[in-house]
Amino acid sequence: MNDANDSPESAENWKITVFGPRKQIEAALIAHEDAFDWDFEIVLSGCEVAKDKPEEWVLEAYLPRKPRKADKNAVIALFADATPELIIERLPDIDWITASQEGLEPIVAGRFCVHTPDHAPVPGLIPFEIPASRAFGTGHHETTAGCLTMLGHMKDQGVIARNVADIGTGTGLLAFAALELWPRAYATASDIDAACVGVVEHNCAVNGFPMGARAGEVTMVVADGMDDPVLQARGPYDLLIANILAGPLISLAPDFAKSLVPGGHLLLAGLLETQEAQVRAACRRAGMRLAARMVSGDWSILWLRKRSYARVHASQVGALAEWSKKW
Repeated sequence: MNDANDSPESAENWKITVFGPRKQIEAALIAHEDAFDWDFEIVLSGCEVAKDKPEEWVLEAYLPRKPRKADKNAVIALFADATPELIIERLPDIDWITASQEGLEPIVAGRFCVHTPDHAPVPGLIPFEIPASRAFGTGHHETTAGCLTMLGHMKDQGVIARNVADIGTGTGLLAFAALELWPRAYATASDIDAACVGVVEHNCAVNGFPMGARAGEVTMVVADGMDDPVLQARGPYDLLIANILAGPLISLAPDFAKSLVPGGHLLLAGLLETQEAQVRAACRRAGMRLAARMVSGDWSILWLRKRSYARVHASQVGALAEWSKKW
């Protein structure tokens, strides 16, 4: 265990880093989702060390304080069959989340282009300007880009959305994409983090989306899952989008089903491909069936439908299956 700085506890940001094989880090991320007593001031992320080293991964835990013994033990506990080496360092006095996203190149996801103010959009695509911020959802993560691609495919398959909710919206990006595809829809964006309100307000102004409660406008609420009076009052929904984590997706599956109209659509992301079977099983128990899926990096993006009395035509099922095979 390597402590890079033994100075007194500080209000600045600190990071715990663990390097390991992909399966070990993925297992730690899954264990984190199942840890109901996790301190949510500790923000966890994991990814490959480099694109050309897909089996070498790193887990990073960010804290607003110097790690205490309990913090270190919580990270160690994520590794059931090993005692990892913790690399602990104090970070510069900057907004590390924003800094990590500065200078990002524009990304293309289906018919959409997402770019920061430092770059011009890609011609011929629907552009979104999303500045670097503390909120998740700049489009550069495989899950967000995958959702954008899947939304475009849903539109191509004839999906009509009149009432949309983006759960765990972060920057508001996926709600914006839904309004671009279905401009007269009612759109509700929610997040558990109150800091996202200002982020969404800013991004609405930059991208020309009015905020409000009418069709074509974005309503922003702070909510934990679907347990919110505004979310419940504005339902039921034709389309729910949730790009969060596998654990919450599993626990929220019954609430998602209750909040959808019969035949309504559910777009899920934030789950590793290794977690897909669990998420799909939870959705199946709640009365939803898979319409299409794609894999973006190590992440699965799922389009599900709530059961309705009307059957989907066999030709449409075949078309969806063929599209899914491409991914």
